[in-house]
Amino acid sequence: MSNERHAYRVAVITASDKGYAGEREDVSGREIRDMVQAHGYVVKSYLVLPDERRMLREELRRLCDEQRADLILTTGGTGLSPRDATPEATLDIAQRQVPGIAEAMRMNSLAVTGRTMLSRGVSVIRGRTLIINLPGSPKAVRENLAYVLPQLDHALDILTGRAGECAAANKE
Repeated sequence: MSNERHAYRVAVITASDKGYAGEREDVSGREIRDMVQAHGYVVKSYLVLPDERRMLREELRRLCDEQRADLILTTGGTGLSPRDATPEATLDIAQRQVPGIAEAMRMNSLAVTGRTMLSRGVSVIRGRTLIINLPGSPKAVRENLAYVLPQLDHALDILTGRAGECAAANKE
């Protein structure tokens, strides 16, 4: 793929108390970074934040409104722990939801593990930024991102105005 065509600006956020405190290496965030760079996207921001709803919400808002990221990919904070707050922080700043992305990732992952049904990740739009919550494990990040990444070019083309309409892309 041509890097010029897909030079979308991407931000990666890892939500992890232990990662933020320097007690755990952030493998999942690096995995996201490497995968999107290999796909031709440009990683403009890479952060590890604690599982704090307010901090996550404010950083998501800043990346959308001030940094104008085209795509924000989060990892971690999507489970059932009382500290898991990534979906709530994401919904706090959402203007529109894109449920099909999160549903597709869960559907695809159910073939690998039944625990997928415990994931609460969401996908939303704020302005012209697409935000996708990925699971916290490196293996789940690889599986989920590999599944949705081929569709993100078209989604971002439409969202950012690089392409006019979906119907034109489906003509044969």
